[in-house]
Amino acid sequence: MPASVPPVLTARALLLDMDGTLVNSDAVVERCWRHWAIEHGLDPDEALKVVHGRQGYATMAALLPDRPMEQNYADNRVMLAQETADTDGVVPIAGAPAFMAALSGLPHALVTSADEALAQARMTVAGLPIPQVRVTAECVGASKPDPEGFLKGAAELGFAPADCIAFEDSEAGIEAVRAAGMRVVGVGPRAAGLAPDVHVDDLMHLTVTEGPDGTIELRVAPPAA
Repeated sequence: MPASVPPVLTARALLLDMDGTLVNSDAVVERCWRHWAIEHGLDPDEALKVVHGRQGYATMAALLPDRPMEQNYADNRVMLAQETADTDGVVPIAGAPAFMAALSGLPHALVTSADEALAQARMTVAGLPIPQVRVTAECVGASKPDPEGFLKGAAELGFAPADCIAFEDSEAGIEAVRAAGMRVVGVGPRAAGLAPDVHVDDLMHLTVTEGPDGTIELRVAPPAA
């Protein structure tokens, strides 16, 4: 591990993205978005470069900037229903079950671009507990990379942004965390080149404990030699 990465991070609360961070849903996302891109005459490989982290309507607006937003919202509703019904290949990120179990009783929230139904479906299929505090698509007026979701999550937990650490996998998500004034742990390959405060391949090598003053202590084990 680079010397510049602290062996222990401390926070009062953790804010957790879902897709790509706790749950691997790439198979579903790829199926649904490839179909949508081809239907609209777009290169599906290029489309997949921008879908992660955003709400569907925001992705559609980026890919088809001249299309009325009403159509994007309509397509987004259809897309959410398709993704909620399709759980084939949805699995937990490595280490996620133990990580979530360690957070039981500690301040944490889910901050996801999925709506409530999709979040419930994917967390359930992945066998992960669903945090009591959730900021889903219905709760915000703007998609990541806007910081609204993370700021709402911190406020609901009762902590200042500077006292929170967020976990994210995507460029849009990490931008949102930065804009919210929080530190970020990047999870997985998409996050590796986005300069998070700490990067981990998955959640296997994270240890979560409660400090004597009630803070959350995160220890990141170095990769195996």
